[in-house]
Amino acid sequence: MLAIVQEEFGGPEVLSPRERPAPEPGPGQVRVSVAAAGVHLIDTAFRRGDPPFPPSELPTVPGREVAGTVDAAGPGAEVWLGRDVVVHLGMAGGGYAEQVLVEAGSLHERPAGLEPAAAVAMIGTGRTALLLLDQATITAADTVLVTSAAGGLGALLVQAARRAGARVVGLAGGPEKTARVTALGAVPVDYRDPAWPEHLRVVGKDATVVLDGVGGEIGRAVLEQLRPGGRAVVFGFSSGDRDWFATARAVRPDVTFPPGLAERPTGAVLRGLESRALAEAAAGRLVPHVTAFPLIEAAAAHRALEERRTTGKVVLIP
Repeated sequence: MLAIVQEEFGGPEVLSPRERPAPEPGPGQVRVSVAAAGVHLIDTAFRRGDPPFPPSELPTVPGREVAGTVDAAGPGAEVWLGRDVVVHLGMAGGGYAEQVLVEAGSLHERPAGLEPAAAVAMIGTGRTALLLLDQATITAADTVLVTSAAGGLGALLVQAARRAGARVVGLAGGPEKTARVTALGAVPVDYRDPAWPEHLRVVGKDATVVLDGVGGEIGRAVLEQLRPGGRAVVFGFSSGDRDWFATARAVRPDVTFPPGLAERPTGAVLRGLESRALAEAAAGRLVPHVTAFPLIEAAAAHRALEERRTTGKVVLIP
């Protein structure tokens, strides 16, 4: 089988296509023939070996989200044979490959009518979106500011806030991405426009909720727009500002900060979020947008993601 192997830390070029033997499932395991594998911005940090993420043991096959069909099953897992599934692999990884071993207990059956790429987007990014939305408790009375609003997570947050009846302002970089924000029903702010801070002050006036995974200059700007007593769900720092979680609270001590991803659930709660996310997509209430690359071009997918040239969820197709 073809797999993308990382043998050292570094740039996208360390991701190399390799032929490997097909894995054989043991007791309680299945082998999934991969139809789509998710790529996450965190994958690029793991690839570089950046703190605060723990370094992987090398060599490794990255990839934590896959959808496909069970083509082999070990003892105790035969009931899954031939079924279409989607699964989050957690820290085990292995998803950037044509086949991957999975513990049967972590599988979800892929809902009928939900394409593999969309299922991959929802099993990881979708569950995160629901976790953050549960904390934000958005209503029709809110004005919501969303950073990276054209990304895989941001687009889901915009959709959900609009479905709740809220007015939404989405920040994104460049005409293609702001057009995507507009199509989602939000007011766009292009942070590549030199005048964007003033535009944000106008369209984001009296904001009541912030959903921020960027931090840095953009995160500070949206926090400053938030009215006293508002809610700021801060869940990332794609700007590179690793101190953003603490800094954000110092910038606005007069607003409420739900935990974001600081208290990420595990076990049954996490599985429940995955099931809900798949159900939301299957019902058409949340529609993930994806940018697809061939599996063999995993390095190009990482490069495009790091250079902010993608919209929606990035997936690899074997």
